[in-house]
Amino acid sequence: MSDASHKSPDFPVGIIGFGAFGQLIAEHLRTHFPILAFDTAPDAARAEAAGARIVSFEAAAGCPVVILAVPVAHMRSVVRDLAPLLKPGTLVLDVGSVKVEPARIMEDLLPADVEIVATHPLFGPQSARGGIRGLQIAICPLRGRRFRAAAFCRKLGLDVVMTTPDEHDRDAAQIQGLTHLVASLFVKMGVQRTGMTTRSFDMMMSAVDMVRHDAPEVFDAIVRANPYAADVLQRFKSLVIALDEPT
Repeated sequence: MSDASHKSPDFPVGIIGFGAFGQLIAEHLRTHFPILAFDTAPDAARAEAAGARIVSFEAAAGCPVVILAVPVAHMRSVVRDLAPLLKPGTLVLDVGSVKVEPARIMEDLLPADVEIVATHPLFGPQSARGGIRGLQIAICPLRGRRFRAAAFCRKLGLDVVMTTPDEHDRDAAQIQGLTHLVASLFVKMGVQRTGMTTRSFDMMMSAVDMVRHDAPEVFDAIVRANPYAADVLQRFKSLVIALDEPT
């Protein structure tokens, strides 16, 4: 990444929602842009550590690029409040774990003169602890200059996967829905590492550790808000039940 001298003072990025993921975004963008962050429960110390400045909702909405890092359940109300504050040509992105519903909300409620890109960074604070280079981000262009966000993500070293909201959610139902379900079951069962192990068990526990401290909203978005997750998880449950049936 470039150093702070490469920031453009006239090109701030606004982040709405400054929880764990909003802070992660700020940490990786702060060497490129001034970061203005809004949160309903602002923490000035954490913002400073992440290289961001806490501002009002209106100030964050006035940036040329606005990133929505809010739970999927809050998207509609946030986008409704955001819409009248945006300037023509603003680029609005979300970073939620599902894409069909957030994409629909943004397309329906945001003004026709703003650009919209739905994204899903396929990592979180735990899996990005060693840096984001080489990690994947799914990008769904919805309105405007299609590849501006993708080009910048590639500059950050991310592996960009271009897709549509529907294709994304179909794939995510398996790659995230199943893994989060199994990981959550491990946590509830209290499964722990012991002195005896196997490589496969270590890999499973590593996956568990990556999601162990996720906020409940993350699990809800991945497992419940994805329109394709229910079918995948039902097939998984049916196969588990079938293990007890005589062959």
